[in-house]
Order: sequence, then structure tokens, then C-alpha cells
Amino acid sequence: MSEHFEGPTFEGAALKVEWIERGIALITLTRPQQMNTLTLEFLDEFERALDLLESTRTRALIVTGQERAFCCGAHLRYFAGPEARFTSPQPARDDYLAKIAVLFDRLEEMRFPTIAAINGFALGGGCELALSCDFRVIAAHAKIGLPETKIGAVAAAGGVQKLIRHVGRSRALDWILRATHIDAQTVERYGLVSAVVPGEALIATALDIALELRKLGPQALSQSKRSIYLSEDTDLRSARRFGIEAISILVGGDEWKEGMNAFVEKRPPTFDSM
Repeated sequence: MSEHFEGPTFEGAALKVEWIERGIALITLTRPQQMNTLTLEFLDEFERALDLLESTRTRALIVTGQERAFCCGAHLRYFAGPEARFTSPQPARDDYLAKIAVLFDRLEEMRFPTIAAINGFALGGGCELALSCDFRVIAAHAKIGLPETKIGAVAAAGGVQKLIRHVGRSRALDWILRATHIDAQTVERYGLVSAVVPGEALIATALDIALELRKLGPQALSQSKRSIYLSEDTDLRSARRFGIEAISILVGGDEWKEGMNAFVEKRPPTFDSM
């Protein structure tokens, strides 16, 4: 796909970055046999991918997996068995778990919209990855959840906090404490995803959203996204003040002028070069 569109690409052992339309990037997790777990190699490559996307004119990002797995969370072999490397609390926290949380927060804070195309199991850290995207579309057969209590663990990379904000405390308690794998139809009913589609239509559906977003002002999208996330974590007056600052950043700029002139001239605005 990427040969038709200009932009820096990347392919590592755990994921690849390509361009499926102008300004629209696709990150595909490429270790389905290992259920796309969050290895240290994956974390390094995902960080490199975000660096690459931030350095270019990215207008939207789609993240997906392959085969049965979107992402099934932490690489549990790091904690037991012959691959064990984190057997005490502080190294586990500082050298692995905190890295996941910081990386997912960074994904949430990207200036452009992000879309999780959930093709299969999105469990534990995979659910947290999906919750860190702005939009989620899910294949009809896929399942999502934070089932860490089943293995004596806690969802520690932001999943608990983000799920509460999406579905409320009662539903989050139900799903997390009971270690539930939630089906696509249920998460749609609770507003966690934008669409449930057949697996073969998943990327096309995510791309439709990305193409719709590409028509809009990129700075306006970025400031609106920041306003939404900030409003969850602060009081009403502080959030409103941020909104005033956000629009003042736009006033008089090229994007603002194009939008206002297009409205007056009764034509669609053109933000492609911005």
C-alpha cells in the first residue's frame, strides 16, 4: 500500500508503519503468533514509529493487528519462567510497566486523531492501547477487556482510569473485577466504539473516518482534542479558560482564514496544504 503515497516508512520485528492515503498512516502489529504482546522490542519500535509520525505531516493514524490478535497486553514471560527478567517490584515498575503507561499517554496526546482498528483480541495492555486512541472501530468477532485480575494483576497502564471515563464506574467495576472479555456488540452498546463491522471491512471503515477527519482543520482538530481531554481532569472554569486560549491560538492564522473565507464564499474549505 505505501508505494502509492509519499512518507517515511518503518518496518521492525514487531510492527510496521505505512501510508494508505496521503497523510494517513497505518501502524500494523506484526507478531500475531505471539499475540502482539508488549515486548520491550515492541515498546522501542512503537516509540520510534510515533517519533516518525510526529516528524511528518500526519493527519490521522490507524493502529491495527493481524489475524487473531490486536494486542494481548504485557509479555507475561518477563515475569515467570526461563525468560523472567522482572522478578521484583521496582524494576518491573520502572523498566517495563511505567514505559508502557508513558507510551500510551503519548499516543493519546498526539496532535492528530488516532483510530484503533480492533481486528481481534484486545486484552489487558491491548485494551489500554485501544483506549488510548481517539476512536475505536471493532471487528464483529473481536473481544476487548481488562482481565488482569484473572492472573493476580492490575491494569496499570491507564486502562482502569480511561475505561471509567468511557463507561462509568459501575460498568468498569463489573468488567474489570470479573475479568470479562467483552464482545463487540456489548462495547458498542456502551459507546466504547464508533462501529462494529465485519472483519474484512475493518480497515476500510477506519479509513473512512480518517478521510473525513483529513477534510477538517488540523490545528482545530488538535486544539479540540486537547480541550476534550483536559476537560475530563479539571474544573469547569479552568476547562473553559483553556477553550478560550485554544481558539485564540487559531485566530488570524492561515487555517482560520481559509475556514472563515470558505464559509463566507459558500465553498468547502481546503486544508490539504496546512
